[in-house]
Amino acid sequence: MDLTIPIQISTLSNPINYQDNILLMGSCFTEHIGDKLDELKFSVLQNPNGILFDPASVVSSLVSYIQNKQYQTEELFYYNEVWQSWQHHSRFSKTDLQECLRGINASQQEAHQFLKTANWLVITLGTSFSYRLTEQVPVAFRRGAVRGAVANNHRTPAGWFNKHLLSIEETTTMLDNCLHQLFQFNPNIKVIFTVSPVRHIRDGVIDNNRSKARLIEVVHHLVNKFDKLYYFPAYELVIDVLRDYRFYDIDMVHPNYQATSFVLDKFMRHFVDEKAQQLAEEIKKIVIARKHKPFQPATEAHKKFLRAHLEKAQELQRKYPFLNLDEDIRYFLQ
Repeated sequence: MDLTIPIQISTLSNPINYQDNILLMGSCFTEHIGDKLDELKFSVLQNPNGILFDPASVVSSLVSYIQNKQYQTEELFYYNEVWQSWQHHSRFSKTDLQECLRGINASQQEAHQFLKTANWLVITLGTSFSYRLTEQVPVAFRRGAVRGAVANNHRTPAGWFNKHLLSIEETTTMLDNCLHQLFQFNPNIKVIFTVSPVRHIRDGVIDNNRSKARLIEVVHHLVNKFDKLYYFPAYELVIDVLRDYRFYDIDMVHPNYQATSFVLDKFMRHFVDEKAQQLAEEIKKIVIARKHKPFQPATEAHKKFLRAHLEKAQELQRKYPFLNLDEDIRYFLQ
């Protein structure tokens, strides 16, 4: 008896492997994928601007990496006792102006260098709604907004923003232009698009579905246009295959651990090389062992446990020198 709707996911002909560099950008669901790949020792760089939800923010950030944009002090603004950037997540905000600027520009430089040799770019789009500053906002607080659009509101007054639902044409044009720049900058890069299954319920159920539908339409248009673009159906796996509130967190908005694990398993199976999947299973055992919390760390049994996994980690490191198991080896050496 089938208890779920079957879904057809095309397996990549040239899937991700451990020698690949992977840049991930977009909504919080991007970081579920990125955290898993990072834990399994893939070479990843996640969200150099922090979490981004709408296509305009993703495009603006990606173009800034291509151009190696370095931010200036006049592009930051001071609010709630910290310096902030409209284009960056609040994790970059600092009480000291220069410290804030250094953090942002170091991340920009790292993203530029990483993108030069990246083999894959994973973009997860969350919403078609874009927020733009109104003309009523004081000039001092409009600094750094790209054509008035912002990536993060930093808990500033709601009255400072106009909420704009990007049209299919707007989104297609901005992503198309960005992809042309990207392929000129790095001709070898391939792109995986996903649409986040996280419900933006503050937009209302109807507008959330309108928003997601526009993203899906644009992404499929682009995937059909470019031969280096692929679509991973994270949205459909949660909304149409799992389709039950028991797979959501208590807020009824974010997929829970069981749901994200299900999606990640499909990603690994269809988008990651078979040999890399086998290696990932071996690394997973090392990671689980490192996270183990002993009740009696001074016992001979625990010391034996550490020695056994130290040998396994060192053997993997010798066999696969491109892996970085330093953190695990240091733990097992204690």
